[in-house]
Amino acid sequence: MKDKMMNIEAAGKTVVGNLISERAMSRRAVLRAGTAGLGLAGAAALAGCGGAPKGSGSASTAGGSKLRKVTFALDWTPNTNHTGVYVAAERGYYREAGLKVEIVQAPENGADALVAAGDAEFGVSFQDTMASYVSGPDALPVTAIAAIIQHNTSGIISMKEKGIDSPADMAGHTYATWEMPIEQGVIERCVEADGGDFSKVEMIPSTVTDEVTALSTNQVDSIWIYWAWAGEKCELAGLDTNYFAFADIDPVFDFYTPVIIANNDVIEQDAELVQAFMDATRRGYEECIKDPQGAAEVLLKAAPELEPELVQASQRYLAEQYQADAEAWGVIDQDRWDAFFEWVGEQGFAPAIESGAGMTDQFL
Repeated sequence: MKDKMMNIEAAGKTVVGNLISERAMSRRAVLRAGTAGLGLAGAAALAGCGGAPKGSGSASTAGGSKLRKVTFALDWTPNTNHTGVYVAAERGYYREAGLKVEIVQAPENGADALVAAGDAEFGVSFQDTMASYVSGPDALPVTAIAAIIQHNTSGIISMKEKGIDSPADMAGHTYATWEMPIEQGVIERCVEADGGDFSKVEMIPSTVTDEVTALSTNQVDSIWIYWAWAGEKCELAGLDTNYFAFADIDPVFDFYTPVIIANNDVIEQDAELVQAFMDATRRGYEECIKDPQGAAEVLLKAAPELEPELVQASQRYLAEQYQADAEAWGVIDQDRWDAFFEWVGEQGFAPAIESGAGMTDQFL
């Protein structure tokens, strides 16, 4: 494991950009399971997606009022992680806040790079992705401003017949790896903490695009999934599976995935804009919590290529996960945030990360 670690600080911005790109593509592979064949229309359905605007100060006239135009970059194709943004747009919450929000798909190197470059004011990222660039002299100018989902809902799924009842049981079985240091570090920690031998886990380099097919045809024994999408898809397909969540194995893995990020210059120079965006977005996610069926219909209107049954099931699941036990939607617990980054630093996956780096609760 150690010989695969990267010295990110010494490698500079080029390596950071590559890490973001690789991680973005890994996330995309996960999301393709159930969204394969999607065109670009879904991401632009509510906003007429074009190139991301340079700067947030442009205005458009609608109904006699001037709206600030801002760009929100998805991490990949539309899915239920994003529904609150689509609801806020569809139901006029952004317009009421004086905003015209353009929803765009991120390029291959992810929303992080787009937001860091100032080509989008806001976007979707993940705390484990951010670990590669929030510290050191080449830190990217982005900050997490809200947690889309309050707890980490990812974990390992396998067919029940494989007998992988807990992390230790992964030994002697195949695992589809993205070949990312933090990813493999999480698996190692879970297996070893459960008394298993990580060296006996057979790593199969693979970005699984269809978990149902991969599991049911024995292409691989175990897969890292995000339950809200792939887990629900496996249940709808009637697969008899075992599943364990990382957050249940070790509290340090209850990191924030996904999060909404903002460009640091925008935060520093136009806090009112960020607050307006956050207030409207919060309303969108609160609607998702109260009315998952209605929220699913909004997402399906924006991305009609999605499978309705899966969207509805995923939306029902996430209705209880967006806020969960937090006092409000979007809250980021700094202690939990710091605990994960401390582990990342201890493992050598990134330079030491100072407390609170990469997040703010200013707009909650």
